[in-house]
Amino acid sequence: MRAVGVVPGEREVRLIEHEAPKIAEVNQVKIRSLEVGVCGTDREICAFVYGSPPEGFEYLVLGHESLGEVVEVGSGVSRLKPGDLVVPSVRRPCPHAHCLACREDKQDFCYTGDFTERGIKMIHGFLTEYYVDDEKYLTCVPPGLREVAVLVEPLTVAEKGLAQVRKVQQRLPWVAPNTPADQIGKGKTAVVLGAGPVGILGAMVLLVNGFKTCVYSRSKPPNPKSELLESIGAEYISCQVENVDQLAARVGNIDLVYEAVGTARISYDVLRVLGLNGIYVFTGIPAPKPPVPIDADLIMRNLVLKNQVVVGTVNADGEAFEGAIRDLGVFLKRWPTALRSLITGRYKMDHFRDLLLGKAGGIKNVIAL
Repeated sequence: MRAVGVVPGEREVRLIEHEAPKIAEVNQVKIRSLEVGVCGTDREICAFVYGSPPEGFEYLVLGHESLGEVVEVGSGVSRLKPGDLVVPSVRRPCPHAHCLACREDKQDFCYTGDFTERGIKMIHGFLTEYYVDDEKYLTCVPPGLREVAVLVEPLTVAEKGLAQVRKVQQRLPWVAPNTPADQIGKGKTAVVLGAGPVGILGAMVLLVNGFKTCVYSRSKPPNPKSELLESIGAEYISCQVENVDQLAARVGNIDLVYEAVGTARISYDVLRVLGLNGIYVFTGIPAPKPPVPIDADLIMRNLVLKNQVVVGTVNADGEAFEGAIRDLGVFLKRWPTALRSLITGRYKMDHFRDLLLGKAGGIKNVIAL
């Protein structure tokens, strides 16, 4: 069957004849790929920044943002049946018995670093016609979300980030008594860095959780991203129009920063203006670049004197996938036009070069198989 893969040894990205998978264990599920989202991680793998093939292969099949349809199930599968729509998780546990996180299905907190990731690290991805996976790594999607379900995996980044915010901020009286669990941002201000898919989806999560939300990005308004964000109730500010200090003066005390830009210079400049008792969530992974200067003394003073927290979050567990599916349903009811417009275009597999190696355009591009 056809697949799109990267061949690091030859520094090539190409169509590959990949062996069709078969169910080999009772808990496995065979899935037909329907859609695969293209993201910055895929493009960085195709630029050979990282990405490693499975043992015994010279190539790595790409793709980690997937929507698929179940076509066959093993005899031990209990939750899924042929015809179900599913999204797969990305990270798989390490093999070490002493890694408590992986043994408790929290491989996003793996202690050893020997995890694998589909389409990224040592295990093939989903940019192929069929794949097989264990039932435990698949989350069922309601048919009503079919047109937007490929956004589940990028949305899990925000879901896990907010879950970490909830846990970390339990250390102080951050939420007023009797505040509903889904309104932890009531009366608080969040700043999202970046207006890509992860940033826009993050802004949606923050808004439905009650935060006054501002997105700080590069392009001057008006532009399609600023118009989309303003249509859902977020404020859009361009860093080309207002610097970081002007941003802070406009929005007031910044209770939460959700970084989704992957650029160290602007990220640390915004960290400098994080507010009292604020929490800063890093999600981006910058490509290797020369060091950037930061006001380290000021940042360190603020972290101590203002009771601030900085946390990094990577990948996502089953709860984040379930939360993403739930919130996609909320978004589709609340902002149907805005949510659908996140997916700029759907393309056939033959267009992989333009999508992976060409200049990125639009917001979220999808390969429809």
